Amino acid sequence: MMWTCTMGNTNPFHWQFVLQIYKLDGTIIAPTNSNAWGKGLLQWLEFTKLRGITVQGNGIIDGRGSVWWQDAPFDDPIDDEIKLLVPLNSSVEENPPMPVRSNLGRIMPSIKPTALRFYGSFNVTVTGIKIQSSPQCHLKFDYCTGVLVHDISVSSPGDSPNTDGIHLQSSKDVLIYSCNLACGDDCVSIQTGCSNVYIHNVNCGPGHGISIGSLGKDNTKACVSNITVRDVIMHNTMNGVRIKTWQGGSGSVQGVLFSNIQVSEVEFPIVIDQYYCDKSKCSNQTSAVALSGINYERIRGTYTVKPVHFACSDSLPCVDVSLTAIQLKPMQEKYHMYDPFCWQTFGELRTPTMPPIGCLQIGKPSSNRIQSDHDLC
Repeated sequence: MMWTCTMGNTNPFHWQFVLQIYKLDGTIIAPTNSNAWGKGLLQWLEFTKLRGITVQGNGIIDGRGSVWWQDAPFDDPIDDEIKLLVPLNSSVEENPPMPVRSNLGRIMPSIKPTALRFYGSFNVTVTGIKIQSSPQCHLKFDYCTGVLVHDISVSSPGDSPNTDGIHLQSSKDVLIYSCNLACGDDCVSIQTGCSNVYIHNVNCGPGHGISIGSLGKDNTKACVSNITVRDVIMHNTMNGVRIKTWQGGSGSVQGVLFSNIQVSEVEFPIVIDQYYCDKSKCSNQTSAVALSGINYERIRGTYTVKPVHFACSDSLPCVDVSLTAIQLKPMQEKYHMYDPFCWQTFGELRTPTMPPIGCLQIGKPSSNRIQSDHDLC
């Protein structure tokens, strides 16, 4: 493995940093002994407060996450859509097996590191590299502006817990394209504070699809706007395109386009879940993150459980939801199958759909709670 790092400062206000990773006979390998991590369990490779940082090459970053996954405690968050899966034989494993101890002879820490993280940086580029088997998220951007990710691959087993492919938090002006993302959680996760995100020509699977959220946990305010996801292929994923929010949150998600999404053997191709809960039980609350201007067009392929699941807030329904050229066919596998479901979802069917989505309420709600100034983004 050869590393080439260059930094220039011809302009004291514009630094340029390039990390070149070449694959020769090896990879960058993470330690598996948790003692080697010390207190730095949140991330492994981190770049902080840089301007013009580029990570490129054809090398491999190997997080060796299997020793972390097999010891994942049973109270780790699980994907809420699992509650919608009913096996055909209606059997549910009531007594899960005891955790398998790793070759370290003890349980690993519950906090698991992200493989590669960028924080508070401007004009970040990641291209060419492969990230595999991260203990948790593979590639993460927090509080970054001007992010470009292309021609990278992420590879982890579909049952590896909480291993998001690309995780965006409080970042704006993001372009992601020509990537192959296979993981155990969301291929791309878009969290609060994100705006102007454009994702196209991405292969996703296995994984949990491309998600906005979860948002509004613990009564927090979440703001997401101007998100485009298009020209994506998804195979053998839990979800296709999804928005998930917690009850009790505030803020808004607005200006979202999901276009030209090809799904194959996807359990839930189209999902809005405003009752998201990754615990055994969550209390009902009236406040919610407002959803508006959510557009779905040319989403086609096969599903194995339910084609559309729109579960919107009672007090703050989803509005201006549009569906165009939706063509989804059932493919029976191991779960009970369901018709499209809509709750408190208002908008427009711009073309006939397959299957018919007659549950969408046309127009706008007759009464709708007005957001307070505190709720607005």
